[in-house]
Amino acid sequence: MQRRPRIHDEAHLKFLRTLPCLITGENTSVEAAHIRYADPRIGKFNPGVGMKPDDFFTVPLSGEMHRIQHAVGNERKFWAQHNIDPVIYALMLYAVSGDYERGCLIVNSAM
Repeated sequence: MQRRPRIHDEAHLKFLRTLPCLITGENTSVEAAHIRYADPRIGKFNPGVGMKPDDFFTVPLSGEMHRIQHAVGNERKFWAQHNIDPVIYALMLYAVSGDYERGCLIVNSAM
């Protein structure tokens, strides 16, 4: 079975970088952070070692939080520590992609 190509959406990634961090609210060095773990609730599969998931599974994180997300080793544990379901937030943000005001409302609801 051949893997399908990853869905890349540079406009969405650019939009995420304009929003505050989903965890800290910091808004100066925000990066688009991919959610790598699988989530069977919505049919999200882990793309494999060294592979990024589709760009709609991303959330805005400060540079510091993004590095911590990767350093923790267990991404589910990282998000549980912050009491955030990143998959749901990623999908909500993708649904309003390009609308800064609505994106900020979604991010603020996580804090």
